[in-house]
Amino acid sequence: MMEYIGASGVPVSFSDVPIDPEIDFNFILGFAIDSNPSGKPMNGVFSPYWEASLNPNAVQEIKASNPNVKVLASLSGWSLGNKVLQWYNPENPQEWITNAYNSLSMIIDEYKLDGIDIDYENFPKNETTFSFCIGELITKLKNNNVITVASIAPYYLTANHYIKLFESYREVIDYVNHQFYTDKVKTPAGYLDVFKLRAVQFNATKLLPSYEVKGRGIQGDAFFVALKLIEDNGFDVNGVMIFSADASKTNGFYFERKSQAFLLNSTANA
Repeated sequence: MMEYIGASGVPVSFSDVPIDPEIDFNFILGFAIDSNPSGKPMNGVFSPYWEASLNPNAVQEIKASNPNVKVLASLSGWSLGNKVLQWYNPENPQEWITNAYNSLSMIIDEYKLDGIDIDYENFPKNETTFSFCIGELITKLKNNNVITVASIAPYYLTANHYIKLFESYREVIDYVNHQFYTDKVKTPAGYLDVFKLRAVQFNATKLLPSYEVKGRGIQGDAFFVALKLIEDNGFDVNGVMIFSADASKTNGFYFERKSQAFLLNSTANA
């Protein structure tokens, strides 16, 4: 189970979210950004911009009370305030990697995080460095035991950039949090078709179906019909990604509860 949290500015805490002790539950903090508060790129020097209540003490408390919980920092996201963020080709990729490794290592140590999620969502037309910089960053963090888990979060307009990354660095990428809600399908059959496509582009065993609470794409219990349809067509549903805990506060975390129940039932029937 993977769930984004802290990106909207809505007060939310880890302890709000129902966590089944039998589920490997990963919170994804939104976001760590290599820009200053005005949106100026900082050449790989990352700072945390997630909800202030999700501080180091809160991370340590939720992990202490729930040994099955991991916490990741997601990199970039769509925007910082009104400033839309974009991957930029660093003049010196090795310098960007070094800066990113050092700054993220400090954040990871301060918050006692377990990993990172990659969520760059805008790219220049002449993008040439993303796959190398991000792939080498993840590899270096893993090889030095700074992190144990890494995920990527493509959506339909960024898929090609992430396919290139995945093809070159699949060994260090644990999960693909594809944003299926951006594929504009609202029926279980349509969801299955897109899942089949993304399963070819990425490793099907690492690909997690995703849901946006009160958002785009498939909504309501049709999502769970889609999950069953995916299973009925020979795929294992190895997890679910939800965006986000911030939005789920108003519905009692219905989709988190039902997703975990689905995953437990799938495991029991395997």
